[in-house]
Amino acid sequence: MPQVQMSLRLYSTLLRLALPLALARLYVRGIKAPAYRRRIGERLALGRPAPRAEVWIHAVSVGEVQAAELLIRRLRHRDPETAILVTTTTPTGAARLRDLFGDQVAHRYTPYDLPGIVARFLDQVRPSLVVVMETEIWPNILAACARRGLAVVLANARLSARSARGYARLADLTRQTLRCFSGIAAQSPADAERFLALGADPQRVRVTGSIKFDLRQPASQRESAESLRRGWGVERPVWVAASTHEGEEGPVLQAHRRVLEHLPNALLVLVPRHPERFERVAGLVSRHGFSLARRSRRDPCEARTRVLLGDTMGELPAFLAAGDAAFIGGSLVPTGGHNLLEAAAAGVPAAVGPHTFNFAAITEMLVEQGAARRVANADELAEVMQAWLGDAALRAQVGEQGRALVERNRGALERLVGVIDDSLGRVGDGRATT
Repeated sequence: MPQVQMSLRLYSTLLRLALPLALARLYVRGIKAPAYRRRIGERLALGRPAPRAEVWIHAVSVGEVQAAELLIRRLRHRDPETAILVTTTTPTGAARLRDLFGDQVAHRYTPYDLPGIVARFLDQVRPSLVVVMETEIWPNILAACARRGLAVVLANARLSARSARGYARLADLTRQTLRCFSGIAAQSPADAERFLALGADPQRVRVTGSIKFDLRQPASQRESAESLRRGWGVERPVWVAASTHEGEEGPVLQAHRRVLEHLPNALLVLVPRHPERFERVAGLVSRHGFSLARRSRRDPCEARTRVLLGDTMGELPAFLAAGDAAFIGGSLVPTGGHNLLEAAAAGVPAAVGPHTFNFAAITEMLVEQGAARRVANADELAEVMQAWLGDAALRAQVGEQGRALVERNRGALERLVGVIDDSLGRVGDGRATT
């Protein structure tokens, strides 16, 4: 225990020293994306206090908010009076939450993980339940929640082998931090094994699957997808490059040029992951010589348009559902990839690059079932897209395999709710912390 306390003090000291740099970084990012400079006081638990809430859900950005949507709706359905606060790290996550729930769910930016800041935040919110989405493991936040006897659940939990190796370097601190969770709902057996190897309590770790399998396409999204497709051209082949990162748009555009050699009227819908890169990507498309339309400007997608830049927020699910095939970004560069399930649930075949460690289990399931394809470079990406876009029967077969896999794996949400209920009961019994 003394070693753990020493490690925690060292961690807090380093974080305190880094705080001015973190604040400066927000201001720098705010030059291109002004939202990063707004409401900075919330990250210090200063200024406008966070509202009281029975449930605090932490979701880093858009993807985690999307996953948390199902849980939020389930909790609100069970008790409409439940006050829920969601914290995010990014403004894009905040915007997505607002799109989904408006004023029905409160939002604040996540407090920095320093003891004084965390204490102020918890004094303001006074939650009974804390739900942390996916892989956010903050030692001071978790220690403070444990001291207050709060039920803390790591939901939809995933842990890559690379991340596990990093946590293992601080073995004692990691073990003690994981023991602050009253429940860990792991996405896969491999994720669960990594948490256990790092010292999580076996009685509190359960494999629930990914709640993203439970995502269902609402009627409004289907209508949006149909409207988009009419605007793009019902007969022309369309592929979507979703959530691309720095270093990926170049290969994607190279692949599109090759696709156009075989399918001259093909359309690429290019959707960068981060909105601050929209302008830069638009310039890159123009430099490659493609005729460009921009969704944010509602530019018409004419027959001569070769690339549509998806430079809006919250429309990616509809873009995917409107396309014939997809490439899921963050995977040609070592970012770790993004979730393929939105494409699979819509029956859209998807390609990914070699770097998918953030969603390893889901990606492997889809690849093994023939519902997705791995590609190593622009040439292989072009070959896969040519095959799918040029053969309606083939892409329908691949898409249906993905849709069927999603259907077979539904039910994680109810299992997660079970973990939450068990965790609340464990706290009531006085057995939540060690």
